Amino acid sequence: MLSGTPLFLLLLVAGIVALYGGAELLVAGARRLALGIGLRATTVGVTVIAFATTAPELFVSVIGALNVSSDVGLGTVVGSNIANIGLVLGAAALIKPLSIGDRVMRRHVPTMVLAAILLVVMGANGRIGRLEGVIFLLVLAGFTVFLLHYANVDPAPMADDPDAGTGISLRDVGLVVGGLIALVVGSRWLVAGGTGLLSALGVPDLVIGLTVLALGTSLPELAASVVGAIRGQTEFAIGNVVGSNIYNVLAVLGIVALITPIEIEPATLRFELPIMIGFTLVLVGMMAYGRRLTRLDGAILVVGYVGFIYLLVP
Repeated sequence: MLSGTPLFLLLLVAGIVALYGGAELLVAGARRLALGIGLRATTVGVTVIAFATTAPELFVSVIGALNVSSDVGLGTVVGSNIANIGLVLGAAALIKPLSIGDRVMRRHVPTMVLAAILLVVMGANGRIGRLEGVIFLLVLAGFTVFLLHYANVDPAPMADDPDAGTGISLRDVGLVVGGLIALVVGSRWLVAGGTGLLSALGVPDLVIGLTVLALGTSLPELAASVVGAIRGQTEFAIGNVVGSNIYNVLAVLGIVALITPIEIEPATLRFELPIMIGFTLVLVGMMAYGRRLTRLDGAILVVGYVGFIYLLVP
């Protein structure tokens, strides 16, 4: 057995557990806070919950970029976006077919596609620098203003949720703070354990980010979307993934690029990024056809994700 392997495994498992627990606390608190100020549940899914479940990717990518390399951050984001579509939405659709609301299709899906295309275009020269990071964050700011505008002109009726418009409580704030603390600790453990274990096996940083770290940080999206599907809150499940993929690119890579420029290998431009675009466009096609994701669609997405992992791991 390689030296330090038991410790790396322990850190990896503890990091995933802490990320999952932290995201659960953050999602619970963020949802109640958002509803407390009168946002619709679907808007909460694509904004507050999506940003909350993106927090693991943000922490892992930033800490990985600072302590390991920017390949970790890029791999985590690209791998997480692919996992969100192939694994998270695929599994949720297998549990229960997901209906696609007009609000998500018109307002949110185009931004998800734009974010994916921006990543490919901005990284075509093999580097995402601080200027590109600023552009990502400006687009994110525009998207947020757009959503807030529609939230103000189309507020949630009180009948939609009994918690809507009830105000902010200290308990909800505590859940958010506790979740953030768990995410910080968990992300450090996950980066240390995942990179240590796979580096000892000779696996490149980019592959580490695309597999172990991407899967670990996608657990909150998986939990939120599967629970949403089981409870019949299908727009919530869809909004969570669409929003998360937007924030992964625009917020996470935007912030990482401001901290340290991200170098993109030619192999990544030829394989991983086209795969991410492919998954995104296939998802949009499935969503546009009949405005629902069927169990067959879910099976196709999951099989596609398994195929991606098979091709990725040497």
